[in-house]
Amino acid sequence: MNTLQPVGADAQLEIEVRHKSFEASRGGSIEVLRDLNFAVERNEFVCLVGPSGCGKTTTLRLLLGLDHSFEGRIKLPGEREPRIGMVFQEPILLPWRTVEENVRLGLPRSLSGKNLDHLFDALGLSGMRAFYPGELSLGLARRAALARALAIEPDLLVLDEPFVSLDEATAQQLRYLLLEIWSERPTTVLMVTHNLLEAIMLADRIIVLSPRPSHVVGSFLVRIPRQSRNAQVCSDILRSFHEKFPARAAT
Repeated sequence: MNTLQPVGADAQLEIEVRHKSFEASRGGSIEVLRDLNFAVERNEFVCLVGPSGCGKTTTLRLLLGLDHSFEGRIKLPGEREPRIGMVFQEPILLPWRTVEENVRLGLPRSLSGKNLDHLFDALGLSGMRAFYPGELSLGLARRAALARALAIEPDLLVLDEPFVSLDEATAQQLRYLLLEIWSERPTTVLMVTHNLLEAIMLADRIIVLSPRPSHVVGSFLVRIPRQSRNAQVCSDILRSFHEKFPARAAT
């Protein structure tokens, strides 16, 4: 039995999954999550890291209500029907709609006439609002997917490796853009990543998961202000992270 419920605009995100498993193709079941418990404070930026296959994306699916088959409880921030912005590993844009139409697809009725000029400007998409997804590079398509998630003014922003498969220069540019927009309108963020340097650059706190069946091994607070996290500082923080979690190197 599980529950999925909002807890008010000032409340934190809380995830308590006692058990989650999948049926195996050859019979039996595979336990993915066991006693996975963590919370994210209001407007906190948290990155979730852990070994491949440990259940990070599964955790996001439970949070999003895409999978209801688990034992536990999830509390969502926001109003009675919290707005959740989601950026998947792939942009998932409708090819027959323009960039602007894709971005506006998720807008609630109360925001249907919202002026998106500032958002498109901030993400460098102003000149591409009438383009179709097939006319965009992967980096631009990811910007459009990020714009779609941010346009709804989310109570919770969920990111599942949003910059994976991009070249490092493009990925770094998008990280800076994300931080710039988030700094203007902070919201609660939960992001899955395999890139520890990415997590160190973006996060207030990094939550480390164990191998399957996954639970929280511990968390790492990034105390240095973001504007001071240059390459050398991030390298020093990474060293401190590995000292605390010597067997938890993410790839």
